[in-house]
Amino acid sequence: MPEAEHSRQQPCPTTAVVPEGGRPGTVVPEGAQPRAGAAPGAGPGGYTRVLRIPEYRAVFVAHTLSLLGVVVSEIALSVLVYDLTGSPLLSALTFALGFLPYLVGGTLFAGVADRFPARRVLVVCDLVCAACVAVMAVPGTRIGVLLALRCALAVVSPVFQGTRMATLTDVLGDGDLFVLGRSLLRIVSQSALLVGYGCGGLLLTVLTPRHALLITVATFLSSALLLRLGTRRRPARAGHDGAPADGPLTGARRVLADRRTRVLLLLFWVPPMFCVVPEALAAPYADRIGAGSTGLGLLMCALPVGTIAGELFAGARLRPATRERVALPLICSMLLPYLGYALAPGLGWALLLLVLTGAGSAYTLGLDQWFVAAVPKELRGRAMTLNTAGLMTVQGVGMALAGVVAQFAGVPATVAGAGAIGTLSCVLLAVSARRGAGPADIYRKNERPNRETGLTSM
Repeated sequence: MPEAEHSRQQPCPTTAVVPEGGRPGTVVPEGAQPRAGAAPGAGPGGYTRVLRIPEYRAVFVAHTLSLLGVVVSEIALSVLVYDLTGSPLLSALTFALGFLPYLVGGTLFAGVADRFPARRVLVVCDLVCAACVAVMAVPGTRIGVLLALRCALAVVSPVFQGTRMATLTDVLGDGDLFVLGRSLLRIVSQSALLVGYGCGGLLLTVLTPRHALLITVATFLSSALLLRLGTRRRPARAGHDGAPADGPLTGARRVLADRRTRVLLLLFWVPPMFCVVPEALAAPYADRIGAGSTGLGLLMCALPVGTIAGELFAGARLRPATRERVALPLICSMLLPYLGYALAPGLGWALLLLVLTGAGSAYTLGLDQWFVAAVPKELRGRAMTLNTAGLMTVQGVGMALAGVVAQFAGVPATVAGAGAIGTLSCVLLAVSARRGAGPADIYRKNERPNRETGLTSM
């Protein structure tokens, strides 16, 4: 599946106050205290310290396994549908169905992430996905059933991802280690785009699509087992205080009721919606410049490569305060390289433009900290689920709109237009955030004076 609870009054049981030499008032998981004089998560050892935490390692490995399973299942299912129907449209539809139902799952079932213990939600989601894929692998399963089960996977996925991200705040605290932990999961996801599809294609040279689907069943079951045995049971955040449980849409409405949260969600959603435009049009652009299949593969890989490089640099080399300081400037500038497409660049220049844009995705490390600080603890699961659902949905919409516009305006003009309109949209959102809907308010809300030092901490 591609992207935990504690009581409301008590701190997470796995956290401890940073000893002398750390930043006052910061809490981090036991065993992960920073060295004297270093800000939490700063420096090259940031990712290493996250991986030293046993509970996070279980989540990390489970994420890797389920992600590999998803990549294999997408390729195998697409090939299976094409073998059964001979229809390119239905084959492509299996990929599209991985985006569209996210909105349904993220809105109707967002409350699940907070109403039930997180470990139970994660394990049940993995088991449901394993059961769906197992049915897909049964010989004789009809096309309609295959596509319906593909939709079911996409409905469950945002609930799983949102719950997992909310769980990271319990495992890592809600400070910089959470930011690095989430960044590491994103890096794994982007890496899967680089190697997963190629490995999946090779796998299908020795296995039938239905046999390959059985590998996905095994990865989901392994993920469920790791999460069950490797993470602690924590009570649900909401629904146990005597108040009636939220309805299907109530959780989403509660999250969106706060203006700061709405702006932060848009800052997560809008840049990726424009970023995916060159990927959606990679095939026609490769044909236009005569790059061939090799060039097409490079064009598809360039954006993930830039994203991985940007996140690794920001997470390993920049201090937490620096990452937060550069977040809005990166948002405002990351889509500017797409303007270069107006000149219809050759393969080399196009790859450079894509890598530069991908590197700008490092803004998410600063934004993650603002988001977790802005959302009340009892709503974090719902907020993370809604964020995941919205992110996947707007990317699907961005791809669809790119195809429509390119049909009339051509590929270079469409990508350049995405860069111009996307940059303008991002600047307006950044201005809104600076005027009191985002980071500034969050800083004021979370600053706590330290009586002994007179310093403030986030």
